[in-house]
Amino acid sequence: MIMETLVVDAENQIAGRLATVVAKEILKGRHVIVVNAEKAVISGSPEYTIETFRAKISRGDPYKGPFYPKVPDRMFRRIVRGMLPRKPKGKEAYGRLKVYVGIPPEIGVKPESIVSFVETSNTLEHKFMTLGEISAKIGGRKS
Repeated sequence: MIMETLVVDAENQIAGRLATVVAKEILKGRHVIVVNAEKAVISGSPEYTIETFRAKISRGDPYKGPFYPKVPDRMFRRIVRGMLPRKPKGKEAYGRLKVYVGIPPEIGVKPESIVSFVETSNTLEHKFMTLGEISAKIGGRKS
């Protein structure tokens, strides 16, 4: 049974809430492509958010890990990975996820066919940061 590919726009979406929806879809066997990952939002104090991500990066051994990504697309993949079960079902599902910065032309998707989840949209009235801003602050390379 081949399921269609779901293309999701992460612009102004709360990263954790979007990641739960994406994790459920890939566990069901659906292929999911997330675009505009750098525009996903993390809520909370910017200072605390940067401090938390820096702590994750500096944790562990530089040669043996754990390794934590600094670029927005890989940061979002890591958030989704934390919501999946361990082997073998989660590993198989994780392979069905693709995350991109921006909308790359090679995926061949028209902008009108991209799904934006209304129930997870950013309605935050307090402090927040995008994954792109976090990446720039922690020293991620430009994508």
